[in-house]
Amino acid sequence: MKQKLKVIITGASGMVGEGVAQVCLENPDIEKVLVVGRRPSGLVHSKLEEIIIPDLMDLSQIKEDLKGYDACFFCLGISSVGIDAEDYYRTTYTLTIKFAEVLAGLNTAPVFCYVSGAGTDRSEKGRIRWARVKGKTENDLTQLGFRKVYGFRPGFIRPIKGLSHTSKYYRYVKWMFPIGRKLYPTGFCTMEELALSMIYLAKNDFEKQVISGLDIISLAQKEKA
Repeated sequence: MKQKLKVIITGASGMVGEGVAQVCLENPDIEKVLVVGRRPSGLVHSKLEEIIIPDLMDLSQIKEDLKGYDACFFCLGISSVGIDAEDYYRTTYTLTIKFAEVLAGLNTAPVFCYVSGAGTDRSEKGRIRWARVKGKTENDLTQLGFRKVYGFRPGFIRPIKGLSHTSKYYRYVKWMFPIGRKLYPTGFCTMEELALSMIYLAKNDFEKQVISGLDIISLAQKEKA
């Protein structure tokens, strides 16, 4: 019998979080999905519980609601384009670490899957600011005591049908997915593959901490097998 999972998902009011949540809700191996966010996700399902909290920096009032979960799929994030450096750092690094610290202190060694992105810089010394911040976030998450921490680095993600938060950019360039996947598979994955690879890692240990595009595809195939 396959292990039934209870998972926490953040960022479900955005494309990646909504897509991951939708796949999880439809997966028979997922027993419960808790969505935590600042805005309603719009998702409706019998397995779904949702907590709306305006300030994700302060989880003191919902600590008890976060206990007993097997994994957190942290999909919350913003683009660095046009964002003040301090605001980007606060949302990308500080918020993520504060949220993770609470989970690490409440649960018994859950798995933490963090969606960073292709190009993330774990050396923290590169020229690209967002890549350094994402790299620092990945690095510091590994120090919090989770059973496993995985930094997911997808490139182009093909959305699944029915999402409410797909950006117009993806709608206009989705035609290129089959070509890109054939020429450069590590840079192209589907939303289903991203979610399934997270589900697989919530149940199975993996030797890598950084999960690239090819890893996402391979792990998703294992989960489906």
